[in-house]
Amino acid sequence: MARNNIYTMKFSKVYPLYVAKAEKKGRTKAEVDEIIRWLTGYSQEELEGKLEDETNFETFFSEASQLNPARQLIKGVVCGVRVENIEEPLMREIRYLDKLIDELAKGKSMDKILRS
Repeated sequence: MARNNIYTMKFSKVYPLYVAKAEKKGRTKAEVDEIIRWLTGYSQEELEGKLEDETNFETFFSEASQLNPARQLIKGVVCGVRVENIEEPLMREIRYLDKLIDELAKGKSMDKILRS
């Protein structure tokens, strides 16, 4: 099976796009970081280290120490695909993050985004 190019893409190249999408809709970088920390279990310092190290998506998610079990409550469509139906585990994690950033940009409250 061919590997998807997004797996080797540097997270630090996509992160500014997440922030820009949020800020364009009046949200903040701090909220984007909170979402990423909630999803992955990274501390702010660890997240900043991953960005500085130019970690790729595959490593970013494989080294996440505590993927949030509530992430499985994330439902909906991203890029025309239902996230809950994605079978490939790494792609599902990436799409979970995409979906959370979409929800942020659409104005959802943080408590709903973080499934609390």
